[in-house]
Order: sequence, then C-alpha cells, then structure tokens
Amino acid sequence: MPSIRETALEMVQLVLPEHANTRGGLYGGQMMNWITTAATMAAMRIAKGAVVLASMDDLDFLHAVAIGDVVTLRAQVEFIGRSSMEVDVDVHAEDPASGVPRHATSSHLAMVAVDDQGRPRPVGVEVIPADASEGARHREARTRKHSRGVYLAGRARQAAPAVEDDAGLPHTLEVSRIVFPEDAVLGTLMFAGKLMIDLDQVASIVALRYCRCPVVTASIDALSFFAPIRVGEIIVYQAALNHVGRTSMEVGIRTLAEHPLTGERRHTCTAYITMVHVGPSGPRPVPPYQPQTDLALRRFHEAEERRRVRQARRAGLTPGL
Repeated sequence: MPSIRETALEMVQLVLPEHANTRGGLYGGQMMNWITTAATMAAMRIAKGAVVLASMDDLDFLHAVAIGDVVTLRAQVEFIGRSSMEVDVDVHAEDPASGVPRHATSSHLAMVAVDDQGRPRPVGVEVIPADASEGARHREARTRKHSRGVYLAGRARQAAPAVEDDAGLPHTLEVSRIVFPEDAVLGTLMFAGKLMIDLDQVASIVALRYCRCPVVTASIDALSFFAPIRVGEIIVYQAALNHVGRTSMEVGIRTLAEHPLTGERRHTCTAYITMVHVGPSGPRPVPPYQPQTDLALRRFHEAEERRRVRQARRAGLTPGL
C-alpha cells in the first residue's frame, strides 16, 4: 500500500502566449485545465485505469502567472474510498530569470475510478500515512469526503430536469455548444479540464459586461458533478452575477447536458467563480451592485457566506492576504 508521498506526480508546463489572457497573464481556465489533468494522471496511476472528476472543493489563485513562467503542478492522493480518491494539487510558478518559485494556486479534487461504461468501480488499494504530517493530511482529506457526501446526498434531486428560473436577474448569460470527441480523453465522457476552460470564459464574459474593466480569475468554489456529460450532447451554460464586493464579482454557472434528439436536459454541475478587477497596481474597485428581486437578494446573501469561507481559507494559505 503506498504512502501519500509515493502517489505524488509532477507536471511541468511552460506558459506560452496561447495560454494567456488579454493582459498577458496565464488564463485562469487554462490553469484549471492543467490542475484537472495533473489530478487525473495521479489518480489513474493509483486506480490502474480510467477516472473522472467528481468534485473540485476549492481552487484559489494566490499569485499571478505570466507568459514565460515555468509552472510546476504537484498532485498527490491523500485518501482513498471504495471508488473515490481525494487529490491535492499544489502549483508553483517560477520566473526563469530569478529562479524563485512562488505559490500560484492550491486546490482539492475528488476523482472517481470508472469502468468502460463510466460506472464507478473499486480502486482496490488504500494510502497508508507514512508519518504524522501525512496522517494529518489523510484525516483532512477524509473530512472533506464526508462533508461532500452530506452535500451530495440529494444528487438525484439536483440532477433532475427541473431547474430554478433566472427570470428577473439583471446580469445573465446562456451559452450552448456541442460536445465533440476532442473534448473527451477516455471513452465518451467529456474531460472536466475542457469544461473548466468553458466555465472560466463564461464567468469572464458576465464579469466584463458588468464592470466593463479588466478582470482575472481569483477562485472557484464548490464544483460538484451530479451527472456525466457525453460526446454528442449539447452543453448549456447558464450564468448569472450573484455578488459584487469592492473589487470582486461572484458568477454562478449552472451547467446542463441536453440530449440532442429528445431535448431532455439534466443538471450536471454548478460552479461559483470569483473574478477580480485588476489594474497596473493591483485590485481596483468595481461599480456597486444592489439586488432588486427576492431571488437576486437570496443569491447575494448565499454568495456572501461563500465569500466569508473563501476569505478564511485564503488567509490560512497566505497569511496577510
């Protein structure tokens, strides 16, 4: 049985112009794609076969990454259930001119081992902590799995076709596209890294249209999959502005998978992405937002609670931020 450190996998990327946003920094969706890829490879090694992303508990962008930086992603499996694996991905970026690494992002993901039909299958091994530090990581990962299980207890209800009507929300966007074979890695299931790129683009458009100023991705919260997305289906992103702070905006994105022949839709996942207005010297104010309907007010208050949790989490990662 492996220890946690024995499950570790490193992936190194050079940030090219094709990976950049309009400001010349690494595009947030590309970083999410790389993180999902690293977690997938680490989990595949342990599961000896195909895996899919079940949940991304948190992803915080701590420092900017520029074109020409070398990005090192370190993924390790910290806890294994029957078919699921808790994976931590830590990312450091290095300017080759200085050689000094900086902590770029931190995230936790849950991967699930699947068979050829995309159904969960047993992993068949477990990680055994090698020391007290690994024991603490093992316990924290097990706690994340338990907390997520409570949230997902109603996944059948959450994946039902009926979804909340966004009518009356002032800043919304709906984008649809077909899932092509190139969007899948194994079998016919859409690769979650490709989905991350789409989600970040949609969130960016909503934030840009609201503030009409440069924005970057700050974090993603509580992304859990309730149903798979398959090649040939129509994927629908329904986004809305939930909250505006002094410099930040939270965008909620509900993702639906639509059968192209029957028109039946199912809720596959919901993500909350925080965008920040940035200027040459750092974060800048955005226009104030006052929710005008009961639905908008409820979403605003729910987003405020997520913001409190996110700020506490980031403070633990980078004291003083």
